[in-house]
Amino acid sequence: MIKILVFVTLILCITIFLCIFRAVKGPTAGDRLIAINVVGTKTIILILVVSFILHETYFIDVALVYALISFIASIVIAQYIKKWGEKKT
Repeated sequence: MIKILVFVTLILCITIFLCIFRAVKGPTAGDRLIAINVVGTKTIILILVVSFILHETYFIDVALVYALISFIASIVIAQYIKKWGEKKT
């Protein structure tokens, strides 16, 4: 079971780097925001998988706090993009 979880962790890390590449390279601000949200979600899953591998329950609290911060950051960035788009037109 541990080997499967380690494999899942490696796949998550690879896909996180691919999403970071899309966030940097994305053609629009919306694409970048979605890529950043996906990175946040994958990071939460990664923290939970590591918690399961190490048999440590306090990582679950860390993942919940990270999820709340990621959600609030997404809303703030979306509002900024909305105001920035209104100023351009």
